[in-house]
Amino acid sequence: MPLSMVREGEQNIIKKVGGKEETRRFLETLGFVSGGSVTVVSGNAGNIIVNIRDSRIAIGRDMANKILV
Repeated sequence: MPLSMVREGEQNIIKKVGGKEETRRFLETLGFVSGGSVTVVSGNAGNIIVNIRDSRIAIGRDMANKILV
């Protein structure tokens, strides 16, 4: 399922990062790689805040839809 559908506080393992090559590379630099652990901290209408590699990162819902857990 896409990261945008994960409940807050739930830890998940990233299965696949989709999208164009440029988008995948950008997400990989932020730490979104297959096999990595990600936790959704909070989400509102436009952005999702996630905890990845001991850092908090805000990404848009469209980006979160490209990350499958």
